[in-house]
Amino acid sequence: MKYTIKNICCIGAGYVGGPTMSVIASKCPNINVNVVDINKEKIKSWNDLNLENLPIYEPGLKEIINKCRGKNLFFSSDIETNISSADMIFISVNTPTKKKGLGAGEASDLKWVEASARQVAKFASGHTIVVEKSTLPVKTAEVIMNILEASQPVGEFKKKSFDVLSNPEFLSEGSAIQDLENPNRVLIGGENINAILALSNIYMKWVPKNKILHTNIWSSELAKLTANAFLAQRISSINSIGVLCEATGADVREVARAIGTDNRIGSKFLDAGPGFGGSCFKKDILNLVYLSKYFGLPEVANFWESVVTLNNWHQHRISNLIVKKLFGTITGKKICILGFAFKANTNDTRESAAISICKDLLDEGAFLSIHDPKVSSKQIEIDLNSAPLSTSTDSLEILNLNIVESSWYFADNIIDSIEGADAIVVLTEWPEYSSLDWGKIARSVRNPCCVFDARSILKKEDVIKSGLNFWKIGDGSKSKK
Repeated sequence: MKYTIKNICCIGAGYVGGPTMSVIASKCPNINVNVVDINKEKIKSWNDLNLENLPIYEPGLKEIINKCRGKNLFFSSDIETNISSADMIFISVNTPTKKKGLGAGEASDLKWVEASARQVAKFASGHTIVVEKSTLPVKTAEVIMNILEASQPVGEFKKKSFDVLSNPEFLSEGSAIQDLENPNRVLIGGENINAILALSNIYMKWVPKNKILHTNIWSSELAKLTANAFLAQRISSINSIGVLCEATGADVREVARAIGTDNRIGSKFLDAGPGFGGSCFKKDILNLVYLSKYFGLPEVANFWESVVTLNNWHQHRISNLIVKKLFGTITGKKICILGFAFKANTNDTRESAAISICKDLLDEGAFLSIHDPKVSSKQIEIDLNSAPLSTSTDSLEILNLNIVESSWYFADNIIDSIEGADAIVVLTEWPEYSSLDWGKIARSVRNPCCVFDARSILKKEDVIKSGLNFWKIGDGSKSKK
């Protein structure tokens, strides 16, 4: 039986649901796409006439929203109506790591997935294809189908029927729109070929057929976890080599270039940095750890757990190094933090290395000035669990009064953030940080000032020439001051 898709509903208006549905709407103008969420403030932001106020920043997203919103792309908190009219429903809700109970600290918390499945079971009508878009552990589709089937009356004519597919996202934040418009693969797992083809036909509006892969549903679910685990493992691997480079006089960039030319390895994800962040890497690895333990594979669990352990150690290593370079104490010293997002071209701070590094520095008594072009002061306050000083207050005056221990403020501009600093720490690779005037900066800081480049985006020669001390991640050369 061939299924015709005229109405799509996506439950969850977050980092995956919003951009993914926007691109589907732009490529399939004959399909109505409704994105729903229980968070009314988030829906309000998606509908804001000022496109700068969208809840998510992704290059190219606001242009698509401007083109499709109100035509065949809608954002709503009316979950019931949009589920009941949908031929296909995407579940794209948050699946955080459990904080308590069985599997706490490792397993995914599926309460929002289960809640979404129950909403679908209650409000759907006719035949509905349910698509897992959230990153989920293996066998979640079975849970969803059990909930959907259990909602049907026993011994009566069933007015509702369902298919469940797995269609994991492989998006890189900061380039999500590009990844959606030109994916290197689209993975669809399922049991009913007609349902699989219905989803495939949507993607084939812009994705070549040979890039759309069909698997069974369990392979699809596991492939997503595995992809993220492999990428995170590469980051931890190159960061571990970076530490060795610093100790031996080697340069991690030269090592990465040499091994990256090996076509068995490749050059991607070999950039040393402050550690991996984002919503998926740590969560998905811990999920693999839990699954491995559950199936009696402790050696496999230990392997993947070591990737997270090294990442956590690496972030604390950077904050400890900052303290040591500043004569063993940073109490009352102003440290400028450039970048709080976990990577450039996104306002996402989930699991950002900046969070743990800033918390370490605050614990040591530092006064932080934090700048990021896309992350808000409110979000930083949530992540640090600490209220900022008033941005209207002169930071240098406060510094001189010696009342700034373990405090921070949000800097609207880079110059204000840097002025009077004892150290400058680059934690996100925003382009504007790579083209700063270091001669001018050297005249505005408190010397001896040290620049810490945790992203390898600064020109070492320019910083050293200005008279500032300099440290670059993975650089063991002796030429720095």
